[in-house]
Amino acid sequence: MSTTNDSLIDAFWQARQQGVYFPPAYFGKLTVDQSYAVQLGLIERRCAAGERQIGWKVGLTAPAIQQQFGFHEPVFGCVLDSKPSGHVFAPAELIAPGFENELCMRLRVDLSGTVGLDEARAAIDVVYPSLEIIETRGPFTEQIALALADNAQQKMVILGSPAALPADLRAIEARVSINGRLVATGTGDAVLGNPLNSVVWLAAKLGAYGRGLKAGEIVMTGSFTRQFPIAAGDTIETVFSGLGAVGTAMSA
Repeated sequence: MSTTNDSLIDAFWQARQQGVYFPPAYFGKLTVDQSYAVQLGLIERRCAAGERQIGWKVGLTAPAIQQQFGFHEPVFGCVLDSKPSGHVFAPAELIAPGFENELCMRLRVDLSGTVGLDEARAAIDVVYPSLEIIETRGPFTEQIALALADNAQQKMVILGSPAALPADLRAIEARVSINGRLVATGTGDAVLGNPLNSVVWLAAKLGAYGRGLKAGEIVMTGSFTRQFPIAAGDTIETVFSGLGAVGTAMSA
């Protein structure tokens, strides 16, 4: 089995064309660096085929999420699609879907390498209350490296109305309801102590792979709560204090 980055990208691309997102031959075989190389290579091919990268996600930031999946450092993925709050999915559109409750930040300037919290704050244009829609396309918990190669569960982002960046992101509360029933609450300090720390981490991590954040891109900064599944007939709403609500649904 060849393990150069180019050959890995080829192998994962061919598997993807057949609807296989976690090729069994590579279970337990990839390093994290190889996983990111595959992820970025696959995204390049998807964009060459007509998709468009609009930003990045930072995942596994909250202790609740890290505990849920047994992986204790943040990860990144690429965002290629967004829908407005209120979007309704058909069940056939998504593979074993779920959602996370996040603040999504849009950059007004480029940002790369080692940056401080103040520099990250100054780089943010607006913030959106948002939901990350994820898919579990394989054994995520058992094969974290393959999950990273498969773009860290990312499917798309649901965006609420943009708002000015609040002075203190740590105190923002998210109240999560499924079918009108409150299922979780969380605060911004669950996201690496401050959601802006996700931007700091991402700028540095991308720098290690020769990448950077660009003006106009969005960054999903990480979930305030654990991840929840989405089932047919579900209606989801998350209210972020001081910022507003965001919601989505799946038809029955």
